[in-house]
Amino acid sequence: MERPARLCGLWALLLCASGRGSSAPTETQLPVTNLSVSVENLCTVVWTWNPPEGASPNCTLWYFSHFGDKQDKKIAPETHRSEEVPLNERICLQVGSQCSTNESENPSIWVEKCISPPEGDPESAVTEFQCIWHNLSYMKCSWLPGKNASPDTNYTLYYWHNSLGKILQCENIYREGQHIGCSFDLTIAKDYLFEHNVQIMVKDIAGKIRPFFNIVPLTSHVKPGPPHIKNLFFQNGNLYVQWENPQNFFSRCLYYEVEFNNSQTETPVIFYVEEAKCENLEFERNAEDTICFMIPGVLPDTLNTVRIRVKTNRFCYEDDKLWSNWSQAKSIGKMPNSTFYVTMLLIIPVVLAGAIIVLLFYLKRLKIIIFPPIPDPGKIFKEMFGDQNDDTLHWKKYDIYEKQTKEETDSVVLIENLKKASQ
Repeated sequence: MERPARLCGLWALLLCASGRGSSAPTETQLPVTNLSVSVENLCTVVWTWNPPEGASPNCTLWYFSHFGDKQDKKIAPETHRSEEVPLNERICLQVGSQCSTNESENPSIWVEKCISPPEGDPESAVTEFQCIWHNLSYMKCSWLPGKNASPDTNYTLYYWHNSLGKILQCENIYREGQHIGCSFDLTIAKDYLFEHNVQIMVKDIAGKIRPFFNIVPLTSHVKPGPPHIKNLFFQNGNLYVQWENPQNFFSRCLYYEVEFNNSQTETPVIFYVEEAKCENLEFERNAEDTICFMIPGVLPDTLNTVRIRVKTNRFCYEDDKLWSNWSQAKSIGKMPNSTFYVTMLLIIPVVLAGAIIVLLFYLKRLKIIIFPPIPDPGKIFKEMFGDQNDDTLHWKKYDIYEKQTKEETDSVVLIENLKKASQ
């Protein structure tokens, strides 16, 4: 029994020592004061507050903040927080304070401040809004009119990003069928893509529809321009393709698709290329932006045509589904002599027609020899008897005619003789 008592005494001693070495339990911190909210630019929401009144000077204040859905929690010593948020819905931020970074230790009461959505009928705001950044040089945004918007609504688009000193209005409004859109120049250095978003607001000039807000990350919905094929050449039975990437893009940020078409095949062959590289000394001397790909087993005595397109990959961008347009096709090799084919196309039908005519004539003669015609007995009897009757009748007519002529001649001679005798 002595050993358990001794253990209990040791445990009590440790508790006393820990009690003397620790500070007294902290009291619940007071809430922050003067929490306010404001909007800067188009979609930058700024919350500011003051430290709690009567805070202990020995307390190093930390502020916890999160939105109403408890997403995007943040802890920082600053008395403000700013976020780029689309203002299409009600947005609320809750802020609390305490003397440590551990949220479970006596936090203060949460203070909440909200910002209301824009005024207007929600069914009048634009729908199906999307933006595509073309070749990192200009952005095209398009949308459909809202359900309750008037057909003659005159839309306008405003945009802003960190490189701009002020909010700009898009001037190039266009219509494509039911869609309405606007395009504006947008060029940002490649090294700063991940630090920028584009804030956009679409509204009408008359103020009859509800404004629409959007945040466009510059790493999403990027469509590169088509590459440029510089050179094609044969070596060791392979076809080497050399091209330049579209401007403003790193090679490591792109995937490629090479379409190869041979004059002896009906369908093209597609090569999907994630890393374009050729083990060839000639290409090693080229610039960094020049890319190479080898197509194996190509016949040089045929006409070979190549074209290329590119898209962004997940190493640099969030979206990898927008292919560029195809590059201009480039060909190498020789097409067989077209004169020979044209001549053959003209001669072959003539020869075939002549052969068919000769064959038909020969077959007719051969049919007569093999299968002679059978005599018609009726025709034979007709020739035997019918022709004789005709001849008999012919001779009878001849005799009557001759007899009449003779009698008439004799009468004339008799009358002449009588006249001479009377004289």
